[in-house]
Amino acid sequence: MRASGLKRVVLVLGGFGLLFFVSTFLRATDEPADKKLEEPRRNRFFSDVNKNISNIFNVLQAFEQKQKTMQKMLEEDREGWRAAAQIKQLSVKKQPERPNAEIPDQQKSPKEKKSNKLFPDSALFKVWGENLPEDVQTEAQSLYMKYGYNAYLSDRLPLDRALPDTRDKRCLKKIYPKDLPSLAVVLIYLNEALSVIKRALRSIIDRTSKNLLKEIILVDDNSSNDDLKEDLDAYIKTIQQQNPSLQIARVRHSEQRGLAHARASGWEAATADVVAILDAHIEVNELWAEPLLTQIKGDRTVVTSPVFDKVNFDNLKVNKYQAAAHGFDWALWCMYEGFSDGYNKLKDASLPGKSPSVMGIVVADRKYLGEIGVIDKGMKVYGGENVELGIRVWTCGGSIEVVPCSRIAHIERAHKPYMPNLRQVMKRNALRVAEIWMDEYKHNINMAWNLPFENHGIDIGDVSERKKLRETLKCRPFKWYLENVYPKLDPWDNIVAYGGLKNLDADMCLDQGPVPGNTPIAYNCHFYGPQVSQAT
Repeated sequence: MRASGLKRVVLVLGGFGLLFFVSTFLRATDEPADKKLEEPRRNRFFSDVNKNISNIFNVLQAFEQKQKTMQKMLEEDREGWRAAAQIKQLSVKKQPERPNAEIPDQQKSPKEKKSNKLFPDSALFKVWGENLPEDVQTEAQSLYMKYGYNAYLSDRLPLDRALPDTRDKRCLKKIYPKDLPSLAVVLIYLNEALSVIKRALRSIIDRTSKNLLKEIILVDDNSSNDDLKEDLDAYIKTIQQQNPSLQIARVRHSEQRGLAHARASGWEAATADVVAILDAHIEVNELWAEPLLTQIKGDRTVVTSPVFDKVNFDNLKVNKYQAAAHGFDWALWCMYEGFSDGYNKLKDASLPGKSPSVMGIVVADRKYLGEIGVIDKGMKVYGGENVELGIRVWTCGGSIEVVPCSRIAHIERAHKPYMPNLRQVMKRNALRVAEIWMDEYKHNINMAWNLPFENHGIDIGDVSERKKLRETLKCRPFKWYLENVYPKLDPWDNIVAYGGLKNLDADMCLDQGPVPGNTPIAYNCHFYGPQVSQAT
């Protein structure tokens, strides 16, 4: 609107200029003049007018192009603000399928162009839910906000739906030992959708060899949903009647204690040789257990992880993920890393690969896990406990492997309803890990979170017991871990200053401007992302 208004002003001014030139010419022609001089003068005049008109046209073209560029920048900036507003709203209010696994959308008329979506800005309806009735949209959106995934669709999918086989073809030819250790599966949940838990249980029972699966342990971190009480109890009773040899145990926390504590509670309740600690929003695939148990049978100090295939939060379809090592940055956010060059030279994607850490799903010898301290119960809510485990396993004599022939489908939530903003608790947990394990490298955590080296003012809890455990186990220094296990994690050396650049008079900070160009701008200080820099 602003660009078109300015263009009209320039056009009007150009028109007035043109009228001025024409009127001047007419006045000049009314006056008597030498006819010999009149013709050249008229030609020069029209030439000048033509040049002026051409210049005005060129200015208008340049102005219009500039306005288009500015408008594009404003639109992109506005899209960024709109996305940020949606995230903020979330914080206020992670074999082919059967044909009937999807809810069929109503047939759309070829002439119909207008969408009937009630929540066009909701991530749930970006690719799913076209032409659903309004009452269905309202219910689906409400459940999505509650769970972070499409619970409405989950409630209508078969509990025993088929999953695509995403394994490497070479996995199908492998033969596993018959005398594998027994298995306990721990499912951790907090206010999970009932149908998601049921489907997880169904997949574990149907796709795990009965001679291997000794027990399933459900750990409830103090859920408040009513259907996770009597309704879940009734379903478990049915499972037990159908599988009398299978032990199913329930652990319920009297208060919410967080993911790390819930995992430790599951380990404490287990009795099998090997414990697999899983999220409840998963579905295991065929022969998922044997590859993991085989690695642990060969070396009890190996902590293993399957490959997670992504389940879309909106349409719940399964997407194959390539096997990769589990890494992290200095803020302790998880990320995927490529396996080592030595692994890649083998050219066999069915082989287990060494990994610096685990992303959450842990399968390990139960007694060995206890010997090295299980899980740090001092970690709060969510985040960092998996990195702590990875560092502890490697530096204290064990190793971690990702096993590509073991596949588990895992729902990646659009948001975590129990804590939409994880930054504060992640920051606290990262500082705790650094204090216990990172020695002279712990300042990298402070820089990643833009905190002072000393007196950061964040309570990380009592770490004396975990430091004593490190001494008792005679664990290697963190420098060894960086040099031998995770050389890709480059420390920030020779840093003389870090943080944001702030204008004290305007109370504004240097920030990255809108694309294209990313020209630096002054912006309200938040000290995240592009506002944080280091000087060497």
